[in-house]
Amino acid sequence: MLALIAAFLGWMFDGVEMGLFPLVGKPALAELIADAAQRPWWNGVITAAFLLGAACGGAVFGWLGDRFGRVRAMTWTVLTYSLFSGACGFAHDAYTLAALRFCSALGMGGEWALGVALVMEVWPTRFRPLLAGLIGGALNIGLVLVAVAGLYVKDLGAGLSELGLGSESVSTLTANGGWRMLMMLGAAPALLTFLLRLFVPESKSWQNAAAKAPAARFSEVFSPALRKRTLLAAGLATVALLGTWGSVQLLPMVADSLDGKGPDTRAWTQIWSGSGSVVGAMIAALLAQATNRRLTYALMCLLSLGACAYLFRTHQVFGGPFLGWVFVVGAVTAGFYGWLPLYLPELFPTRLRAAAQGFAFNAGRILTAVGVLVMNGLVTAVFHGSFAEMCAVVSLIYLVGLVVIWFCPETKGQPLPE
Repeated sequence: MLALIAAFLGWMFDGVEMGLFPLVGKPALAELIADAAQRPWWNGVITAAFLLGAACGGAVFGWLGDRFGRVRAMTWTVLTYSLFSGACGFAHDAYTLAALRFCSALGMGGEWALGVALVMEVWPTRFRPLLAGLIGGALNIGLVLVAVAGLYVKDLGAGLSELGLGSESVSTLTANGGWRMLMMLGAAPALLTFLLRLFVPESKSWQNAAAKAPAARFSEVFSPALRKRTLLAAGLATVALLGTWGSVQLLPMVADSLDGKGPDTRAWTQIWSGSGSVVGAMIAALLAQATNRRLTYALMCLLSLGACAYLFRTHQVFGGPFLGWVFVVGAVTAGFYGWLPLYLPELFPTRLRAAAQGFAFNAGRILTAVGVLVMNGLVTAVFHGSFAEMCAVVSLIYLVGLVVIWFCPETKGQPLPE
């Protein structure tokens, strides 16, 4: 149970980390960059840096988890993303913010793979679908929490003054939507490292595998026996990640361009999207167990394609109908994040599971990072300044998933490979 609690909290704080910049990016760049014309480009650069950091962290920390143990490596990941995330609140220019976001993402990318491996190895097979749903749900609870914090952070100035903080410091922390304070709150997960180190047991499956075989080498995930599975897994994750970061993660920006928007438009959009995502992740994992893995993935692709097309092409006003469809889109597109923690561990042996999962899940972030860098140019040159139109086109990536999934093995009812 302690392993599940620690991993759940780790994934939840992953969600906080993911949700920070989409929420505070606009006010942060307004403060750090005087030239308004440069801000969209820097928004893309910082997002791309975060995605690249997550991809690198998934591979590096996944390998460390196979080499030195799940719990020890998880401790390093949580400490990495919490401390560097908190440091973002002290950034004095866009270059520093981009570098710190890259470093914080190293830990976030690694924590996902390690947490999945630990929980799936510690708990009995019959609980895997429920656990996979909890993993996806925890991530999106974090997205909701950071959005709720964004609604109230600007009201904390009086409390900080009562604690004795100088008026100049309070003004700095609460200016521009309180983005610095929100970033500093990202350091809170560092406390989780004490729980990990003191109370969470190591995976016995990993201990047994480590005792029987030589230390894992990262290159083994591309060995002839695993190469096909590794590449197919990366393809499945890439579809989900491109769909998320190329369209769904831009929902706050889309909402900000609608008629009827208000000062809290971004926060409320993220709250509704995240709430739908919690529901969708749980349902997808349970559906994959009730039917099978491949059929569920294909169904999620179809639903995501249809929901994104309707939301991005038919709504021009911010309000109840828009938020209702944001909830639906959040639910169907986040189903992948309940499905992937169930399916990916079933593809790889214990001694390479964390490294292979880390690579597969994060490989798509590299392609997404490239896309993010050219996104602003495409919005202007191709989509006439409409983020909604661009998101609708990007969501066509789900058609690729409809093809790739049928080349993958069906793993329902099979034990985790040893």
